[in-house]
Amino acid sequence: MSAAVSDPPAHRDGNVLRWLAAYTSSMVGDSVYYLALSWAAVRAGSPAQAGVVMAVSAVPRALLMLGGGVVADRLGPRRVVIGSDAVRCAAVLAVAALLFLTRPGLWPLVLSALVFGAVDAVFLPAVGALPARMTDRSQLARVQGMRGLGIRFASVVGGPLGGLGVALGGAAAAFALAGLLIAVSLPLLVSVRLRDLPSDGASTARSATAWQDLSAGLRYIRRHRVLAPLMLAIALGDLGFVGPLNVGLTLLADERGWGASGMGWVLAGFGTGAGAAALLLTVRGRLAHAGRVAAYAILAGSVAIGALAFVPGVVAAVGVALFIGLLAGLSGALCGALLQTQADPGRLGRVTAVSGLVSLGIAPLSMPLSAAAIGIWGTGPVFVVSAVVCGLGGVVVLCVRPLRQAELPR
Repeated sequence: MSAAVSDPPAHRDGNVLRWLAAYTSSMVGDSVYYLALSWAAVRAGSPAQAGVVMAVSAVPRALLMLGGGVVADRLGPRRVVIGSDAVRCAAVLAVAALLFLTRPGLWPLVLSALVFGAVDAVFLPAVGALPARMTDRSQLARVQGMRGLGIRFASVVGGPLGGLGVALGGAAAAFALAGLLIAVSLPLLVSVRLRDLPSDGASTARSATAWQDLSAGLRYIRRHRVLAPLMLAIALGDLGFVGPLNVGLTLLADERGWGASGMGWVLAGFGTGAGAAALLLTVRGRLAHAGRVAAYAILAGSVAIGALAFVPGVVAAVGVALFIGLLAGLSGALCGALLQTQADPGRLGRVTAVSGLVSLGIAPLSMPLSAAAIGIWGTGPVFVVSAVVCGLGGVVVLCVRPLRQAELPR
């Protein structure tokens, strides 16, 4: 079914807004869940054990992500998103019930984290594949901006809501609140209408094995003139960005004596900048010369990352973080929009899975490496090296002509 000429823009489309409400509610539930998980783990075990509980979900997510992309393309993204949200809701509410009724220790928390990681491996590729089945290609950039606003809203609201739940009823109440928030997304997702795949969309063959589908998806990315270098640019950008803006910022704040409040203000500056970038794309819907703009934003953002280690005080650091957030949010949204519009909708689950594996499976490895390197060489050199790695992503975009000249559809 082709898009009608009179279709409203995404931010006025009730179908897209129902999806956005479902996605935002689910993301707020995730934020509350992780706060409840960390609180319960600290109360039930040692700090080291709590750290293991918080990290264990990354293992199944990284191992199963590529297979999750195949599942999303085979079964359809909406069905997979609804099923995975239902499983996550049931798992969280089960932990809440256990904590209400007994003191089971760490084992249900570990099991919950493993379930969440495994379900995320199919949820995240399906979420990435859903917009192309939900609205016209010309609206996909705007949808990326709307999704970014949902993520920012969840990051701002989720923490206080989780803290309120813990204050009123302990970890059990916070888990129950997280489960209810995820449950809200289910009827909204059921009401979302999907479009037929366009004729050039390549659905997975029912007679093929899952391994053949995965291999076909990886070959498709490798041979694509835009997607292959785009994946490399995303990988370099994330590798250079994740370390400094996570563990690196904590160590920098401690070194400069900014304290937890100062670090909080710096993070708030980053979040504000990223939110502004998402709002810009939501309002405009399209930016001309998307490939070039993404490259310049990555390069300018990398310079700001390097400069963050040398600013004289908290106020200047907040300003630089605001700049980083704006540029990183803009480049990330544009890269995501290019990924959405360049890939065949029938392969988007697998394409998103590869992108998600890079961002959520490989890039986090830079955090312990950054921490160890800062311990040896200090924050300045490590931030500069990270900035160079991030900037290489922009260089890749500029050097590959099809990616540099890539445009978003009108």
